[in-house]
Parts: sequence; C-alpha cells; structure tokens
Amino acid sequence: MGKNDFLTPKAIANRIKAKGLQKLRWYCQMCQKQCRDENGFKCHCMSESHQRQMEIFGQNPNRIVGGYSEEFESQFLEHMKRSHRFSRIAATVVYNEYIADRHHVHMNSTEWATLTEFVKYLGKTGKCKVEETPKGWFITYIDRDSETLFKEKMKNKRIRADLADEEKQEREIKKQRERAEQLMGSGNIDGTEQQLELQPKTLEKSDTDQKIKLTLGSTSKSVVKERAESSKFVFDEIDNEKREKGNKDSEKAGKNVKGGGKSVLDELMREEEQAKERSNRKDYWLCEGVIVKVMSKALADKGYYKQKGVIRKVIDKYVGEIEMLENKHVLRVDQEELETVIPQIGGLVRIVNGAYRGSKARLLAIDTNNFCAKVQIERGIYDGKILKAIDYEDISKLAQ
Repeated sequence: MGKNDFLTPKAIANRIKAKGLQKLRWYCQMCQKQCRDENGFKCHCMSESHQRQMEIFGQNPNRIVGGYSEEFESQFLEHMKRSHRFSRIAATVVYNEYIADRHHVHMNSTEWATLTEFVKYLGKTGKCKVEETPKGWFITYIDRDSETLFKEKMKNKRIRADLADEEKQEREIKKQRERAEQLMGSGNIDGTEQQLELQPKTLEKSDTDQKIKLTLGSTSKSVVKERAESSKFVFDEIDNEKREKGNKDSEKAGKNVKGGGKSVLDELMREEEQAKERSNRKDYWLCEGVIVKVMSKALADKGYYKQKGVIRKVIDKYVGEIEMLENKHVLRVDQEELETVIPQIGGLVRIVNGAYRGSKARLLAIDTNNFCAKVQIERGIYDGKILKAIDYEDISKLAQ
C-alpha cells in the first residue's frame, strides 16, 4: 500500500477533517476553497487560479460583494422562515444551524464583518424583530405574507362594520321619516278643521228691511251680571280641579317617599349605566398585559393550541402579539382565535369590554351556570364598585 493511498489512515483522517467545518479565515469564497491551516491558505493565495479569480474581483469588487451579501441574506432568512417562523430565538443558534451546510455563503465575503452587524441590519430594515438581552441578540422572523393577510382581513372587517353602521342609520332615518309623515298627516286634518271654524264670514244683506245694530260699549246690567256669575262659576270649577290634582300628586309623592322613594334615582342610574355600556362596548377587546388562550387549530401542529400567553402588543386593534408562557415564543394571532382566561377567586383581572372597559378588578365569585362572574373594581374613579354579573368574555386574567 502506497504512502498516500486512498485507504491509508492519513488519507482517511484528511477526508474526515474536510467534511467538518474549518476556520472561516482560511476559506476563499472566490475559489470556494477551504484550507485547514495558515500555510495551506498562503499556498492557495499564491496559486495561479486564485490570482485569476482576484483579477476578476478587482474589476468590480462592489458588485461581487453585493451579490454575496444578497445571497447570504436570502439563505439566512429562508432558513429562519422554514425552521423558526413563529419563534423568538438566539441569533447565534440560527447562524450555527445555517453554517452547518458546507456549501453556504461565508460571512467573510459579505459586507458584514460580524454577526452583530448583520442582526442590526435585519432589525433596521424590518425583516426581523431584534432584541438585545444579557444572553445575547434574539431575533423573531416577521412573516410578511401572513401580515398582509391580517391587514386585508382587518380592512374587510372595518368595511363590513361601516356598512352595518350606515344601514342602521338609514333604517333610523326611515323610521323617523315615517313617524314625521304620520304626525304631519294627523296635524293637517286638525289644522283644516280649525281653519274652517276660524274662517271669517262676509255680511250679507237680507231681503227684510230689518236694521243692523252694533253695540260697542254699552251693555245692559243684566248681561254683565250673567257674564260675571258665569265667569265666577267657571273659575271656581278650575280652582277645585287644581286642588284635587294637588292632593293626588301629594298622595303619590308620599307613597313614593314611604315605599319606593329611590325609583326615580334608580331609573336615572340605570339609564346612565346603559349609556356607558353603549359607548364602551366595542367589537375589539384586546389590550396589553392580559393573559389569553390560543384557540387556533391551525397552530395545533406547532403545539400552541389551547396554550396561554401574554399580550405584549396590539396591532390594528384586532391582532395581538402574544408571548407564550411556556417557551417564550412570540406569535401574532387574530382576536377571533383567542379566548379570555379566568383566574382563581381573589385573582386580578382586567375588564376588556363593556361599561367599565380598561378597569382593574378583583375576582370575588364565579357563576358557572350563567357564565358570569362577580368582581370588585380596585382602582380609578369607580374604586370599590362591585359588578355582580359580568360575562366571562368581558374579563381576562392580568399578567403578574
């Protein structure tokens, strides 16, 4: 067997070394040649083939470096999209997985000297969400395709809501018109009758030679007396009616004070609560800092179905950026695929919808039959107020 034969231990060792990753500084991207030591790399740089490649590089260096940079970036993001699409992960972990392929584009041939510079570039361009922590740089892939789908979905939802509001307004205007027409119809009939009664009559001369007498000031004493007596009688009747009405009103007021004196006040408070409910009841309920449950079956393959997370950011009112409690992964989920979480009795909740939207409260009791809870508001202008029956959908557990 020869000294440099294929099956010699040295040849086998060289092939094993060539399979693994070598030092980056001894790799030539132009020639796609990996050297195992400094001497080998020096010999390669002095070779004729390398000199020809360097002449090509010298003719247009910016274009070649830009091409390698674009290829490196596209392959890195493609790996992120395939392996860590919905995850928040360390940049070093992704880089080590990327360079496991021997034929990858090496970083020493790109415009970025270090991984930190490349990560900052991804954050500035908005291709990844970048966070600097004591444990290093963490990145999250921003899925542009799903983001556009979310935006279109939200836009269609807003258009449908606007159309529903317009239809509601049109129905209200139509009802008001019909009511006004009915009132105008009844008013016209009464008005015509009054006009007929009040229409002046012309004086016509009769065939008889009887004279017409007009008395302007002088009236007989008997007529004056009759009028005075009749007017007095009429006014006495009016006074009696007023006295009877006053007695009835005082009796009613006395009954209200004795039995249900607070009925008017309760009615006013009830109307105020209803007005507050109408103004604060929205079709979106997401808010930062509450714990929700992911109910999307599309994410069941990823292991996120029925898992809990904290809403860190609300996007376009209907989409929540959620940090999962178990693995700290960050997801973007629509509110239709989320569910509120009810804590144990005594836990803190946030009212996410309804009259007291945004208030912080403490859970006092749960009514499982009616799917509602009893809470007490702890802060704000309604501090100490107890809500006896609030729906499960209107409250959610607060993150500690």
